[in-house]
Amino acid sequence: MRRLRTVSAAGSAGRRGKRGRAGRTVSVLAVTALSALALGAAPGPAAARTPAWKLTDTHTDARFRGLAAVDRSTAWVAGTKGTVLRTTDGGAHWKSVSPPDAGELEFRDVEAFDARRAVVLAIGEGEASRIFRTQDGGATWTESFRNTDPKAFYDCVTFFDRRHGLAMSDPVDGRYRILSTGDGGRSWRVLPTAGMPPAQTGEAGFAASGQCLVASGPKDVWLATGGGAASRVLHSADRGLTWTASEAPIPAGDPARGVFGLAFRDRTHGIAVGGDYRADQPSPRAAAVTGDAGRTWTASAQPPPAYRSGVAWLPHSRGAALAVGPTGTDLTTDAGRTWRTVDPGSYDTVDCTRDGACWAAGEKGRVARLQH
Repeated sequence: MRRLRTVSAAGSAGRRGKRGRAGRTVSVLAVTALSALALGAAPGPAAARTPAWKLTDTHTDARFRGLAAVDRSTAWVAGTKGTVLRTTDGGAHWKSVSPPDAGELEFRDVEAFDARRAVVLAIGEGEASRIFRTQDGGATWTESFRNTDPKAFYDCVTFFDRRHGLAMSDPVDGRYRILSTGDGGRSWRVLPTAGMPPAQTGEAGFAASGQCLVASGPKDVWLATGGGAASRVLHSADRGLTWTASEAPIPAGDPARGVFGLAFRDRTHGIAVGGDYRADQPSPRAAAVTGDAGRTWTASAQPPPAYRSGVAWLPHSRGAALAVGPTGTDLTTDAGRTWRTVDPGSYDTVDCTRDGACWAAGEKGRVARLQH
């Protein structure tokens, strides 16, 4: 499964042209309309409008699986060839702020606190897994962690607040390895594994969207898995010291199948998406929901029609969320129970902000912002 992560998901790793007419501006419901639908309100003039994913010009063909949306104006993306970009004007212009001499690295996750402070994760076996931190908008970077264990492979990073965060590695000696920081990513330490349940044979995480490890609130964090006999979601309520594992109804049993992305709108309500990333394979039951912090998961009654790698709740909504993957964007207005495809474009990851902005990113330099 590690080998698969390094190749393109168009026929490969779960972990994406020229822009055609359909890809340039594709219809998605407005955030305001989505919120109204999710709450059962009658659609008004806002719902009648048809805002869209609007592609921005990043001037690169890098594939962006790492995305951190700060607000309507500011977003960071991280991807292949050591590429990190930042916008502070809503995507009108993107600035390359890549760490120096990082061209051989595969960035798969980025967590940003504002326009100046961000943490990026590079994946890979051994020393390829690294964490960098900037506090001046990417003008300078500090490498704050470099993996020295050849058995470790880091997939995702998440933060509870501006100081406390975790990063996760695929199992080492039969258990997932967790890094912890308490100083905003300046330093990291490996947590004890006594509270981590054993991994299944062949089980690992997917560095597909920066969403295989997500946090909600000051202490709760969830870890998504695949590749084993069953898909699982692991939950910790104490910042990664102890964990419980629950099976998710998304098919596994193969290195290409499992849960690829998670999103929680609070500490109890979450959505899991995934499937089989291979383009020639079906992905039934590609989404599931929980209302009890991940203790139990229920398959979506009408799931997305294909593999999805990223998911995000719409701002200020209890029921609306977007899921993205190489074959399209899907919308739910009932908290993940049913989905419908609203966009055919290819994206790997999606993120929304408190001030109502939603961003998506993916293959060949694709970064888009939801217009409304």
